Parts: sequence; structure tokens; C-alpha cells
Amino acid sequence: MNKKVQTAKFVIADLLSAAIAWSIFFFLRKSAETQAMNDTMQIVLSDNKFYIGIFAIPVFWLILYAISGSYHNVYRKARMSELGQTLLISIIGVIVIFFALILDDVIQTYKSYYHLFTNLFLLHFLITVTFRLILTSNNLYKLRRRIIGFNTIIVGSNGNAISIYNEIESQPKSAFNKFVGFVHAVKYPSYKLEKHIPNLGHFSNLRHLIAEMNIEEVIIATERSEHNTIEQIISEIEDTDVLIKVIPDMQDFLLGTVKTTSIYQTPLIQVSFDFMPPWQLNLKRFLDVVLSAIAIVVLSPVYLFCIIGVKLSSKGPAFYSQERIGISGKIFMIPKFRSMVMGAEDGTPMLSSKNDTRVTSFGKMMRKTRLDEIPQFLSVLKGDMSLVGPRPERQYFIDQITQRAPHYRLLLKVKPGITSWGQVKYGYAENVDQMIERLKYDILYLENMSLAMDIKIMAYTLLTVMKGSGQ
Repeated sequence: MNKKVQTAKFVIADLLSAAIAWSIFFFLRKSAETQAMNDTMQIVLSDNKFYIGIFAIPVFWLILYAISGSYHNVYRKARMSELGQTLLISIIGVIVIFFALILDDVIQTYKSYYHLFTNLFLLHFLITVTFRLILTSNNLYKLRRRIIGFNTIIVGSNGNAISIYNEIESQPKSAFNKFVGFVHAVKYPSYKLEKHIPNLGHFSNLRHLIAEMNIEEVIIATERSEHNTIEQIISEIEDTDVLIKVIPDMQDFLLGTVKTTSIYQTPLIQVSFDFMPPWQLNLKRFLDVVLSAIAIVVLSPVYLFCIIGVKLSSKGPAFYSQERIGISGKIFMIPKFRSMVMGAEDGTPMLSSKNDTRVTSFGKMMRKTRLDEIPQFLSVLKGDMSLVGPRPERQYFIDQITQRAPHYRLLLKVKPGITSWGQVKYGYAENVDQMIERLKYDILYLENMSLAMDIKIMAYTLLTVMKGSGQ
């Protein structure tokens, strides 16, 4: 399945729908000024607003759809959700266009406004949703008839694994899974599932298999005696992009934790690591770029002050960069104003402490007010970081943390930030024990991640900067 090509089809369809809807609507608006169709066509074609609109309006809709997450994972779209999402976005978009472009039209009665609004809404919604439902229905047709499918690995090898495999494969309409093999949780002399699909080894190979075989789903179907391995299995793959599903026990049904959106599919517990809705995630990125650009301009005198202060306080460059691990394990260089003497860390990585003699007098002031971090606004613009998110660490310390707290890998599901809940509540960590202690605040942030939470954290960070109370 080529996701990029399929996403491009939705983008082209939306652009075309918006252009067609606007053209018809513009013709209907101008037809009120004259009775003859030829005259109306002449008025339309001679109006510059028509040509501006036919190019600008589709781009506006494209931006709106992108922010709302309409192009996120197009192969997993359902017709009902597509209908509802398109309806909501159409209402929002038409309101914006109506007040920006149409409200100054010359009208005879206020009923004309209602007619204009209704015409634009119905035209845009009906044309857009028709194209979208055709594309979505075509995808569902191919998925349900097993023409295409999501590459899937089963974790498990005996009774439960055989049961879930047979149930999914025997369904008259596909559950969209294309089984490429299984991995075992516990080593046995033989495996029942081996008669149906290839044995790909132990679950410790999952990360490698996911990357090599383009795996999109992992179904955990271990035996009751193997349930102690589930946490290890999830920890192994939680920072990848695969969809993780677990077979439920009767207790899960009774507690109401098993949810499904399809009446055809086998009920499974979906382990979700989507911490924010797509529209919030896109808006978060937009705010990152805008606020970082503003901050760089507004804080330019502070940048100059810090550069002079660092240069006067000790020998060496004003800036210091260090390798850190970002989203999905991506390595990037994090910039800071140098707060320590040159050569402060040679060889084994070291964390700073409260009375660290390597920190310069000017460096102490910068650390208390977090001014040493402000060069990272550039990293936010590049896309390596966000304004708010867990603080990025070096691989040396990540290896030590994950040995004692494997769930640290969850932090690699989101972009690291200039400031974080852990940074606000705990400050700089002086050792691995304190890093693990600070970790609980970062996990809490992931569980409560939202734009409102980001705003609160930024507000508390500004308070810390103004008070100079950072550690």
C-alpha cells in the first residue's frame, strides 16, 4: 500500500472539490444581478475575485483539512467518521469564508445572507463528501476483499494465537490484517501456529522485524501462563509507529475496556499512544513555529546580552551543542548558551549538580532564569523540538534509565521540549535516580497532553524565569 499516493488522491480531490464548489457558487451569486446566462458568464469571467478565489479558496480548505488531521492515515478512514468530519469542517470553513468574503455583498434582504450561506455550505459539503466517500469506499473494498492489507505479526504461538488467527482469517469480510508471521513469547519444542504462518523468532526481534518487513499492526495473543511477558513486549515496541492490539480476557469485557468501531472485526483491546488528536497536534506545531519566530525576534537583545556575558565570564565560544535523542530515537544536536568552563566534560558524560564547580558565575544566573535554553527556539523552528515536551536526554543516560524504568521509551513518542512538566516541577536532575523521579511528571504530561496543558506549563516556566527560581 502506497500511503503517499493515496494521501495525494485525497488532497487532489479536496482541491478539485473546493474549486468546483466555489465556481458554481460564484456563478449563482452573479446570476442574481442579471437574467441572461451569457451576461452572467461574462460578469464572472471578468471579475478578478473569481480567479483569486478559485486559487486561494482551495488552499484555505487544504490548510483547514490538514490541521484537522484529515490526511492522517487515510487507509484507516471509515465512511461514517468521514461523513461527520467533513460536515463539521465544512461548517467551520464556510463560516470563515462567509464573514471574510461574502458579508459585504449588496443584498436586498437578510434572507439573502441565509441563502448565500446555505448555497455555499451545501455545494462545498456535497461535492467534497462525494469525492471523499468514493475514495474511502474504494479503499474499504480493497481491504475487505483482501486485495490490500496491513502487514501484521502475531505475538504468541499456541492456543490463543491459533484462535485469533483462525477467527480473523475465517471472517467473510477481512479485518484488514495481512499476516506475515508470528513471534513467540516463550520457547517451546514446537509451535501450533507454525503450520499456518512463518515463525519469525523471539519477540525480542520485533523492533528489527517491524522496520524490515514494514509491519503496521502487532496482535498480542499470548497464553495466560505467558501474561507476565506482555509488559516486556509492549515496552519493546511502544516507541514504534505500529498499532498494538491485545486479545481481551472476560474481565476486560466486564470492565468495559474492549471497544470496537466495526461490527465485522474481532473485538481487541487497542493500546493507543496517540496522546493528542491530530488537529491539536498540527495546531501545536503551528504555535511552535509562530511563537518561536516571535521569541527569537523579541529576545534578540537577550541573545546579545548572553553572548557578551558568556564571553566575558570564561574563555571559549558562547554557544555549546550536545547530541540528544528526539522523537522516534532520532539523534539531533541541541544548542545552548555555554554555562560551564571549556572542557568541563571530557570522556564519560556527567550531569551537573547544585554546587558544580564547572558552572561559571554567569552560567549559574542563566540556569536559574533558563536563559541558557533560549537558543533552542532554533531547534523548534527546525522541527527537532517543541516548545513543551519531555526534556531530551543523551543515549548514555537513556540506556541507564530504561534498564530500571522501561516505560521511559514512551517519551520518545513525542517531540522533546524546551520546557516540560518535569522541568517545572523538578528542575535539572543531578543523577539517574533523580531522572527517574522526574520521569513520573513527564509520563503524567503524556497522559494529560493537550494545548491547554502546554499553555499552563509555558505560564509556569515564564514565572520561573521572572523569579529566577530555576534549579
